[in-house]
Amino acid sequence: MQAGTCQSVKFCVGVGVGGESEGATGQAGGSSGSSASRLKCQYTKVEPEPPAAHPAWEGKDPATFDMYFRSCSDGGLDNPDGFIVVPRGQPPVPQVDARELAQRAVDSMTLLGPDIASPRAAGRYTVGVPMWMWVQQSATTYGPNSASASAGGVTVTATAKVSKIVWAMGDGAIVTCTGPGTPYTSSGAMAVSPTCGHLYTTTSADARSGRFAVTATSTWAIAWQGGGQAGQLTAVRRSAVPVAVGEVQVVR
Repeated sequence: MQAGTCQSVKFCVGVGVGGESEGATGQAGGSSGSSASRLKCQYTKVEPEPPAAHPAWEGKDPATFDMYFRSCSDGGLDNPDGFIVVPRGQPPVPQVDARELAQRAVDSMTLLGPDIASPRAAGRYTVGVPMWMWVQQSATTYGPNSASASAGGVTVTATAKVSKIVWAMGDGAIVTCTGPGTPYTSSGAMAVSPTCGHLYTTTSADARSGRFAVTATSTWAIAWQGGGQAGQLTAVRRSAVPVAVGEVQVVR
């Protein structure tokens, strides 16, 4: 652009636009726990500069500071376009995206599928007898699990914990449990699990390999905060176990 023309920015003082410099920040994906779209910001030096009294200078002296216009690829929805002022001769430093740091923190965690304690592959289960499902709890399979990531003087800490486990029982039934389940004890006898259970009404004889393919899918709820921001992410993990279900054999 030549001096005397006006770029579509927040003010027009007959400025032209000089050289450009670029910096990148990232935007975290929320549903899968892995990085999604990348956010890219462009920094354009404002030349000539507006008068020293202009509020965009934020009280800085134009003799010792330069002004840049920042424009980001998300259209300014979460990283608004605007002017920044930096010491003269220094390139603008890209702003740190706290969500990107949150995703980095999550990526550094080990988040695994449920550690299924019951049902067991070696177990034998019976039609009409209540099954109790439960999982072992650890930082990597149930949480809480925490990690931090830092950049540009900003530190974000993320904490993950399983919010629910959805069991697909192999016979068409789906059971959603909001906790780890209750371990069975002999005192339970024929009682139904108070927190997470299922009752098979058919054997697994016709299933592949004679066993139901049971899967447990955990949803990790991840809360993060840092850099003056806070938010939520989720991650999904799955484990599986083959389960044999038979009928009581009556001896006559």
